[in-house]
Amino acid sequence: MGLAGLTILLVEDHGFQRRLGLRLLADLGLTRLHEAADGFQALDLLRALPDPPDVVLVDLDMPGMDGVEFIGIVAQERLAHSIAVVSAMEPALLHTVQVMAKASGLRVLGCIEKPLTPGKLTTVLSMYESEVVGGQVALDIEISLDQARDALSRGEIVPWFQPQAEFGNGKIVGVEALARWRLADGRMVPPTVFVPVMEAGGLIDELTSLMLVQSCAWWKRWQARGLDLKISVNVSAQNLTGPEVADRYEAVLREHGLSPEHVILEITESSVMSDTARGLGMLARLRLKGFGLSVDDFGTGYSSLSQLSQIPFTELKIDRGFVSGAPTQPRKRAMIETSLDLARKLDLKVVAEGVETIEEWQLLAQLGCDFAQGYLISAPVPGEQLPDAIQRWRQTHH
Repeated sequence: MGLAGLTILLVEDHGFQRRLGLRLLADLGLTRLHEAADGFQALDLLRALPDPPDVVLVDLDMPGMDGVEFIGIVAQERLAHSIAVVSAMEPALLHTVQVMAKASGLRVLGCIEKPLTPGKLTTVLSMYESEVVGGQVALDIEISLDQARDALSRGEIVPWFQPQAEFGNGKIVGVEALARWRLADGRMVPPTVFVPVMEAGGLIDELTSLMLVQSCAWWKRWQARGLDLKISVNVSAQNLTGPEVADRYEAVLREHGLSPEHVILEITESSVMSDTARGLGMLARLRLKGFGLSVDDFGTGYSSLSQLSQIPFTELKIDRGFVSGAPTQPRKRAMIETSLDLARKLDLKVVAEGVETIEEWQLLAQLGCDFAQGYLISAPVPGEQLPDAIQRWRQTHH
């Protein structure tokens, strides 16, 4: 669907500005438009709508209920799929709003400064399209534990792969395996929905094993086509339970003719903390076997520094939240510079996630980052499409 298919709510207290905004949206071909003069009116409208709108455009500086409070409620009650902030805001505050919204599953498309123009609106609204998973809007889908169990046993959950390129020469050196679940009706269930259900229901081990096995099988096929790639697989802290896990992972690899040196396990930073001592022992064993260990979402979790010093990580991933917009936002750039500096001292490789523009690529290359992952290179693709995606990137990069 193009921009024209989006449902949009514009929240703006100035009557004139609001009419202007609606006219600009209509000029872009958007027909499903709603308007509200303040947060209270907007919430009443959102609660009454049969379906949540795709995008809520909201000014942070509104009388009565400010935009930050409003966004908090929209996120909490899942009243919209995404929001875009309309106001000149300092980057630090915008980042806070993004983190707050993201934590509750509400997507933040970005920030537009007034005055609104067709160009600015198109840019921010097209972000909605670019982040949509596999061409399908990730809807609010409720998933039961039984559905998740069935999907695993029927093989409905499969890895898609997102390439990682080296900054020096643009060569694709690895892929991250990302779990994708498509329902019979074609809708995608986002990992943010099914992973917590699986963690709570004790299925996460099965999911990780499945991802590992399928990734290894694909690796062999790519290898046969002359592609030598490292594979990154996400691991939950709940996977790191007993000492036998390391042996089991190693056995899966050996079965497929891979050695642990080909595999990097990505551990989400916030999850490692839950049971430090046991987790540390597990991670140490995996590292001894030769697995790479990556700290995922660096800078968004709790005690990054103490963890980095204790755990034998080999790689650090800079969260997309810092990469996006870094060329124009000094604070984000500072976070990246500090992370890179730390990584150099600890002898870690660094992967930047969410690289979407040439400017971001150039900045990260200039700052000495090792690898890039993001839509600039390729969206995540099914295993059979990976060689083509790599080929496309090679052609554009040279």
